[in-house]
Amino acid sequence: MTTARKLVIAIDGPAGSGKSTIAARLAKKFGYVNLESGAMYRALALQAMEQNVSLDDGDALRQLADRTVIDLEPGGEGNRVLLDGRDVSRRMRDADVTAAASRVSIHPQVREVMVKRQRALGQDGGVVMEGRDIGTAVFPNADVKIFLDADQNVRAERRVVQAGLRSADDTQRVMAELAVRDQRDRTRAASPLVPAPDAVHIDTTHKSIDDVVAEVEQLVRKVRE
Repeated sequence: MTTARKLVIAIDGPAGSGKSTIAARLAKKFGYVNLESGAMYRALALQAMEQNVSLDDGDALRQLADRTVIDLEPGGEGNRVLLDGRDVSRRMRDADVTAAASRVSIHPQVREVMVKRQRALGQDGGVVMEGRDIGTAVFPNADVKIFLDADQNVRAERRVVQAGLRSADDTQRVMAELAVRDQRDRTRAASPLVPAPDAVHIDTTHKSIDDVVAEVEQLVRKVRE
């Protein structure tokens, strides 16, 4: 019996498109490791905030990244994120850290460090890596490339539900923050958010998680055959 080849599956897309949930489900389905590139940037952003390193100083952030250890450990409900050995999984999901990560990630110096680490983590295959430049910059030769997207209002509504928010003011704030983040991600000089030319584009606006997982799973199985 031939053992199936371990693939690199790249899932890219904007915030709220379903990347994290779908990547986690796929990784569990195939027994792969789920690598969240965004978690790495959020961890570094948290480190910068705690050590008073300017989020706008690319060189200082590069030096901070060089001396910071970020580990992703698979858990029952997703990865645990360890920052220099400290579990920061919950803290780094807070709005201030997420916003800071978006600012940190625009610096080419920082992305150079992170991309090198991400490639090392996935070099042996058997990984589902999600982010915004996985199929274009981190693993341009990935076996399967998916680009998820959805209507901006729908993506904002998902983030509101995820955060457990209810008021109209909270909803408007999240929508405004998402618009700013989209603009920053799509226009940054280093690895902007764009689909890889050979990526399969999936609009998740009117699709359930189960439907999207099934669609991607079918693509993966075709490659594995």
